[in-house]
Amino acid sequence: MHHLKTSCLLLLLFCLSPAAATENNRFVYTPYKPQKVVFDFYFDEPAKINSALYWIRSYLNPLLEEPYSYVPEEMEIIVIIHGTEIVTTVKKNRHKYKDTVARMKYYADFGVKYKVCGLVMDEYGYKPADFLDFVEVVPSAITELAHWQSLGYAVIRPTILQKKSAIEDIR
Repeated sequence: MHHLKTSCLLLLLFCLSPAAATENNRFVYTPYKPQKVVFDFYFDEPAKINSALYWIRSYLNPLLEEPYSYVPEEMEIIVIIHGTEIVTTVKKNRHKYKDTVARMKYYADFGVKYKVCGLVMDEYGYKPADFLDFVEVVPSAITELAHWQSLGYAVIRPTILQKKSAIEDIR
């Protein structure tokens, strides 16, 4: 009986507490600190980079807004490119992928660093001079990922799925 009274009292206290009573308490502002991240881009279709760039937006936007209000200089963001999306980073394709290039450049202006794999560069027959001005070439994407991870960078690998249903149809 004592156990039942205690349980009822705890339930009553929980129900009357401000945390349980307000809808606003369901949204939590985690106390994020400035972070270091490396995005691992490796896609089987060049167009998938567009969806992956939204991952950068989803990372950046909350940190730039209230209550965090971080400035880009407080964030360290690197994108390692080593799939077919490498074609979006070369000068000769800037018009073919103009929307993608514009978005990458927009994030580069925020301090996002783009690095392409030298091994993949060789496979595609590119040279370092072929790449857009905000793109750097590194010896190997895998070695580069290991390097940044060893320095404490979180690795984020965007998973790009093909949407088969409209949100309105499935919610």
